[in-house]
Amino acid sequence: VMMVLLSDLGMITPPVGMIVFMMSGLTKVPVYTIFKGVFPFVLADLACIALLTAWPQIVTFLPGIMMGD
Repeated sequence: VMMVLLSDLGMITPPVGMIVFMMSGLTKVPVYTIFKGVFPFVLADLACIALLTAWPQIVTFLPGIMMGD
């Protein structure tokens, strides 16, 4: 879960930001504008990463309930 969140964060933030550069190329919207729109999602990803780092039990809570543990 952490690896997926971190790779997601890496795909939308500079200097890599491949998704943002791809969106800019397809829509002809300036990269700066797209980065401004992506900023709330970066904050949400950072909050999720912080929560999962502080309380790793969150990741296994729902699967544990579904498996009957």
